[in-house]
Amino acid sequence: MQKVAAIIVSHNSDSVLPRCLDALAEQTVTVREIIIVDCGSENRRSLLSLGTQEGVTLVETSNIGFSRANNLGMEFVSPQTDFVVFLNPDTFLTPDFIEVSLEICLNNPQVGMVSGKLNGFNIKQNAPTGRLDSTGIFRKWYGRWFDRGQGEQDQGQYDALALVPALCGALLFCRMTALRILSGPVFDPDFFLYKEDIELSLRMRKAGWQLLYHPKLLAFHGRGWNKKRGKIPVELRCMAAANEILLYKKHPSPYMVWAWLKYFLVRFAHL
Repeated sequence: MQKVAAIIVSHNSDSVLPRCLDALAEQTVTVREIIIVDCGSENRRSLLSLGTQEGVTLVETSNIGFSRANNLGMEFVSPQTDFVVFLNPDTFLTPDFIEVSLEICLNNPQVGMVSGKLNGFNIKQNAPTGRLDSTGIFRKWYGRWFDRGQGEQDQGQYDALALVPALCGALLFCRMTALRILSGPVFDPDFFLYKEDIELSLRMRKAGWQLLYHPKLLAFHGRGWNKKRGKIPVELRCMAAANEILLYKKHPSPYMVWAWLKYFLVRFAHL
């Protein structure tokens, strides 16, 4: 029997984390290890109660960033684990997500990471948005990375199985064998937040593993940042733009021109 662990990085996520855990508990295949890495949340009481649940390990730390927190969680995964799923606390799996992911990976030994159709979820209204959130991450001809289908109504336009350039870090089902042979930690600690999923995807592909998007894998994602760009704090937009430069420093590409242009437009023109 394949052993699956889940790692969830939280920060003031008490409004969504219980639902995320409930979805894991309802899986048709048991997730035996759930590691919650909390980065300095204010409401510790709710966290402590979650940490008492069977199979749940609570790791508390300061706000060390998404990459470092996930890497910290990996330290608590048992050596016998075959697969690990990284998911955001506002990501809710459908009941057969783990079972189908296992089936896909066992039938496709060249696949190192798999994810599926992420549908939008409105946390305030406690209901699906009816629109897509991500069906894999792709790159425009000039260099901009984007979540395919984001904001579109699902009309079956992304119902084809596909190998993709990158996968969204809100939900990654990973083969431990693939993670163990990567150089360095799983997530690059130089990325505090944003673009760390693309960097991991690029390293995974360079190591010879395939990244698979499978439309039968369904989940919902609340996505914490506001899609209206003008309402996203400039500091966060600058961080995302700076990380794109960092990405192309680590993976040299002519797209560095786009990355610098984007950074200047965000930093100085607030676009």
